[in-house]
Amino acid sequence: MSCGHLYALEAGLEHAFTIDASRVTFGRGALAEIGERTRAVGATRVAVFTDPRLRALPWFADVEASLRAAGLDLAVFDEVAIEPTDASVDLAARFARDARPDAYVSLGGGSVIDTCKLADLLATCGGALLDYTSAPIGRGVAVPRPLAPHLACPTTSGTGSEVTGIAIFDLVALHAKTGVASARLRPTEAIVDPRCTATLPPAVVAASGLDVMCHALESYTARPFTRRAPPSPATARPMSQGANPWSDLGCREALRLTGAYLARAVRDASDTEAREQLMWAATLAGIAFGNAGVHAPHAMAYAVAGRVRDYRAEGYPDAPLVPHGFAVAVHAPAVARRFAATSPVRHLEAAALLGADLDRAPEDQAGERLAVVVTEILRAVGAPNGLTGVGYDADDVPALVAGASPQRRLLDNAPLAVTEPVLDALFRDALTCW
Repeated sequence: MSCGHLYALEAGLEHAFTIDASRVTFGRGALAEIGERTRAVGATRVAVFTDPRLRALPWFADVEASLRAAGLDLAVFDEVAIEPTDASVDLAARFARDARPDAYVSLGGGSVIDTCKLADLLATCGGALLDYTSAPIGRGVAVPRPLAPHLACPTTSGTGSEVTGIAIFDLVALHAKTGVASARLRPTEAIVDPRCTATLPPAVVAASGLDVMCHALESYTARPFTRRAPPSPATARPMSQGANPWSDLGCREALRLTGAYLARAVRDASDTEAREQLMWAATLAGIAFGNAGVHAPHAMAYAVAGRVRDYRAEGYPDAPLVPHGFAVAVHAPAVARRFAATSPVRHLEAAALLGADLDRAPEDQAGERLAVVVTEILRAVGAPNGLTGVGYDADDVPALVAGASPQRRLLDNAPLAVTEPVLDALFRDALTCW
């Protein structure tokens, strides 16, 4: 496969792409290396971020033992919210300022890793959370200097946060999620131990795995990097560059693995092969979307998560909550149908990688074929049936559009212009998936 395949360079537009990634250590038992790896970055005092449930699991004991065996002084913050808010992030930042660590270790899913990133940012650089939050919601101030080293240990097979420079939180006043994006937020190292998924409930595996699928789908079908204006200076190239040959490689394999192993991993916690392969897919998709970026389904999900009323998900805390993977995936069929005409070959390829039997399907069926296979996967893993499945109806669409439309970092990465009328149509199409 040649570099630049499927991409035609145009005068005055972007001609190159940049690949960034955290150092990754992947394998069963890798958590035992966290102490030596943290000491190797020059740390003596470490802030360990986790949540109350994880602190009671053996994975925390493994991390704590390894760090102590390396002679490191620990300060533990175990109050991370399952879905971080601006208030919970501020609490974590106060802890970090008081603890004065010279390195950070996060053990958990995306909520833990993102909270740790933001605490490191605010403790190191000062300022307020909205200073760094992406415009137009926040001021979009550039992170001014390198952060303290951060070693991220994911325990769910989906977020990809351990290899990205993106951190997401719920801005309560806006009733929508938003975030900070900077290469300086990317963890120094990712320690990925697939054993951690053995203790995940099926619904958590389903939601996190669907997030993997959508990371790969959206990055693979994002606006190509060659359709962007070149940055000035070149070193200011954004993380969400659009689809590029590097991200394509990770997306393809992540889609193939998700199609082959997600349903198995949900059905049977003892299927170590399926859970390990799904963890690897999450890592690949994380590196891919960390360089290409996602688009409309994620933007729409931020509005859905921020306005949840009564939906409660099995395997999650007993509180109103739409798990991120569900909030994203319920929009994927509608987006596939509407966006497929921008790159029908890619949409057909994605459908085939997820397991669809295309039998020489014509290009004008690309959107429908991808929507069908995605819907089959949603049903197979017990996902909600569209927005109605998580408690919304047609009367909620205007508020959802209002919550999603400011998410320009994501929407502008889509392969076509996403206006408020387009969002309105997409949300209405996503009310049910089957």
